[in-house]
Amino acid sequence: MSMSMGTQLPCDSEGACMVCRGVPGEEERLVCITCDTPWHVPCLSAPPSSLEAASRWPCPDCSDLHSDVPPLPAPLRNELVTAMLAVENDPSLSQQEKARRRQQLITGKSPQEQHQQQQQEDDKASVSDILARSLNCSICIQLPERPVTTPCGHSFCLKCFEKWIRQGKRNCAKCRQIIPAKMASQPRINSALVFAIRMARQASNNNVTGGRAPRVNHFLHNQDRPDQPFTTERAQRSGRANAASGKIFVTVPTDHFGPITADNDPLRNQGLLVGETWRDRLECRQWGAHFVPVGGIAGQSNRGAQSVVLSGGYVDDQDHGEWFLYTGSGGKDLSGNKRTNKSHSFDQKFEKYNRALQVSCLQGYPVRVVRSHKEKRSSYAPESGVRYDGIYRIEKCWQIAGLQGFKVCRYLFVRCDNEPAPWTSDDHGDRPRPLPTIHELKKATVVFERTETPSWDFDEENSRWKWNKPPPPSRQKVQNKEPMEVVRAKSDREIKKFQLKSIKEQLQRGFSCMICKEVMVSPVTTPCAHNFCKSCLEGEFSGQAFVKERIRGGRTLRSQKNVMKCPSCSFDISDYLQNIQVDVDLKSAIESLKIKIEEIGESVESSKDVDELQDDGTGKDEDTDSGNKNSVEELNVGLPKGYDVGDLKDTSKGPHLDVKCNGKRKKGDCGNQSPDAKREKRGERYRKIEEALHEENDSSSSPPNLS
Repeated sequence: MSMSMGTQLPCDSEGACMVCRGVPGEEERLVCITCDTPWHVPCLSAPPSSLEAASRWPCPDCSDLHSDVPPLPAPLRNELVTAMLAVENDPSLSQQEKARRRQQLITGKSPQEQHQQQQQEDDKASVSDILARSLNCSICIQLPERPVTTPCGHSFCLKCFEKWIRQGKRNCAKCRQIIPAKMASQPRINSALVFAIRMARQASNNNVTGGRAPRVNHFLHNQDRPDQPFTTERAQRSGRANAASGKIFVTVPTDHFGPITADNDPLRNQGLLVGETWRDRLECRQWGAHFVPVGGIAGQSNRGAQSVVLSGGYVDDQDHGEWFLYTGSGGKDLSGNKRTNKSHSFDQKFEKYNRALQVSCLQGYPVRVVRSHKEKRSSYAPESGVRYDGIYRIEKCWQIAGLQGFKVCRYLFVRCDNEPAPWTSDDHGDRPRPLPTIHELKKATVVFERTETPSWDFDEENSRWKWNKPPPPSRQKVQNKEPMEVVRAKSDREIKKFQLKSIKEQLQRGFSCMICKEVMVSPVTTPCAHNFCKSCLEGEFSGQAFVKERIRGGRTLRSQKNVMKCPSCSFDISDYLQNIQVDVDLKSAIESLKIKIEEIGESVESSKDVDELQDDGTGKDEDTDSGNKNSVEELNVGLPKGYDVGDLKDTSKGPHLDVKCNGKRKKGDCGNQSPDAKREKRGERYRKIEEALHEENDSSSSPPNLS
């Protein structure tokens, strides 16, 4: 069809003509030479008459040559299009100059101004900004939320990946490689990528410490027990089966409700942090996360429950991260000195520990939650050991017939912590959220729900979870020996150095290869979500053939596939080893964090140089040395036996970056050097360290051949 008069319209974003609503083919579509907009040729009032005219055809919006269409009024003319047409029709300009002027017309800034603005943005960019440029979900193009990594090395959000699989797609959204069926059915969260995003935001927050007043903490010593769990001659079994608990490092009673703050952590002065992991339940007890070494519920039937552990003891449990359904205790036959039993033999009742959880539900008390690696059905369980996941609140509890036919007590836990969960990359804690829909409540025989204001609630004014009512008083006493109050104050530079050291240790722990235990070089992620260096993983299976040739009685039998188990689990990764792909997202995250750590270290060094120059101007020499000695002695007070503040070194491999400079100096020492000379000397030292690290990485990353 053709138009004689009237308004002419182009094709929309979906390729359909806005006049006839049809989708034209390639032969019926014409593209404007100026604005690159597609048009439907039969719907044009004056289509081009030849191929040459079609190659240089301007659309009706960019040209006033069509007399049959009345021109727009002068005030409504598109001045930007007119200016771009003038640039395009200027024969004296080259194509590069035309592109530069078109860009200047669109942005309204000169290239010099754009370059300066981009340079300022790069200087102000935090680690999260750096990661956002290199680490994105390939589906939603956002920073991955609960990232999962495919064997081809591409990362996605857990929700995006599950939605992709539900649509029946079994290929990677980026490279179209086939996703293994086991990973598609139960994806595992890549804890290294979660750690990368969390570390980035933590580093950007810790980079600003100016204007903070020195913190003064008063604490009590407790040296009744050794630092580690121990056994005596009365132990009936080896290892930690009959081990006794070590020293309790926090100054809270065993019936303490809610989070453990820095005021109750005299050793580290930071409190119990979300995401902290321990080897087993005994070490978890030492930091107060869960004081009961065996049971899954810590509480009293007349006061409430303080903490619970998710360890896969009941098949009815359902873990969804921010909320989970928890099964109470009891209902199993533990006679004959049994510690566990998979089968139920009688109904559970709201008594003892189940009653404690019910009291916490009705009163709205905060409950500390610890997840164990023994929970194999959950995507949120840690790879090893136990992990503290923050504060939850019990919203409902009910009784229902369980999967094994007996009645069980069920509890709905919802997360309400001021710190982000270990599996998220958020830099803020939880916000009040609507309760999930629980379908099994329709079959419940009895339901208990809180009717009063909860004791632990969200403060809208301060945007924090806090005690809305006074917490229940403790009935236990903290056992301490040799009480002593110690005042501990640090300067901003000392706090910054300690934070930098802590970040380096976390980088070493969170991005370490599970074979060589060092920071990963060319990291790879297996389908079972374990991370290794590429060279380490190839070296682990060096010399092993993928196929076993079988010969019997002179006859060649059908070849058999060799099973190659993951070094960290029993998952077969033989197919993955045939085409190992480097996890590009994880590699860029590690490199970005290393760069940011170097910047923080350089700022610490520069502040140290300023302090040295100021010390030289005051004329202090002997007194400075004695003052530093006294301050170190004060910092050493309260540390465990055998520890020293001066012994805190970087655990990462390679040369040490700290430069020692005594407070007592003479003339001609490093304090009299100019700032330019110091920066040049420091830059030379960094270059030497970088060369040493590159040589080390090159020597350790040469991949052996797999036969």
